[in-house]
Amino acid sequence: MTVGKAMNSAHQQASVAAQAPAHLRPAEPPLPAVTVFGVSITNATKRQAVALMESWINAGDRRSRAVSIVNAHTLNLAWEDPAYRAVLGAADVVFADGVGVRLAARLKGVHLRDNLVGTDLLPLFMRSKRQRGYRYFLLGGIPGTAERAAERLRGDVPGISIVGYHDGCFDVRETRAVVERINAAAPDMLLVGMGNPTQELWIYQNLPALRVPVSIGVGGLFDHWAGNLRRAPGWVRRLGMEWFQLLLQQPHKWRRYLLGNPRFVSRALTDVRRNGGAR
Repeated sequence: MTVGKAMNSAHQQASVAAQAPAHLRPAEPPLPAVTVFGVSITNATKRQAVALMESWINAGDRRSRAVSIVNAHTLNLAWEDPAYRAVLGAADVVFADGVGVRLAARLKGVHLRDNLVGTDLLPLFMRSKRQRGYRYFLLGGIPGTAERAAERLRGDVPGISIVGYHDGCFDVRETRAVVERINAAAPDMLLVGMGNPTQELWIYQNLPALRVPVSIGVGGLFDHWAGNLRRAPGWVRRLGMEWFQLLLQQPHKWRRYLLGNPRFVSRALTDVRRNGGAR
């Protein structure tokens, strides 16, 4: 067979495979991961993360899956609290956010492919999949924040389907009613913006009752969309200093950054000494 014929045959086979039903396609190899502070973090590009979440939306298996995004603060909490570390470990996937996590992975000999911060990843998902008509529910923030975030999204992503929103100011006695409201809206993706560790705990505790393909913790994302917080300029983000912009806007969190960041670096070095490199 000539090279040209071989290439045409390969292209035809790839085309047939791409058009086949999902359950008949060859299985994708699992994404690599690195363990930091006892938490397995998936090493994915933005494109791979988007594709993974979309595959779960379309899986048709009625499973509810949890997505966590961890930064230095999240992993500091996991270091200090084994129960919270176990909750993160129970998520279906954990993505990395921020220069601190990248540093910790690099100390283990792993170069993380992308910074999967929610303020970039979720808008990318929504814009790139706008034509698919996926449905979203926003849960979290103080009263009015999720509503303003929904309004902003409808302006930024024309045609997006925001099927509901609810603030995060409710107690455990109201949780069942909130879950029922979410299920009644039938979203494809639930965005939970309650901060760490509350949002991961909430998803973990309520995942069995949720009829939502993907539930993802998004931290302060609604505050950015609602205009409560300003995003750092691109050059600041490229320098890995976005945390400083947040500190200027939220000085009450000074311990998280000014004490937590050096503590994180010290713990990352300890983690390498105790547990070695990538595994």
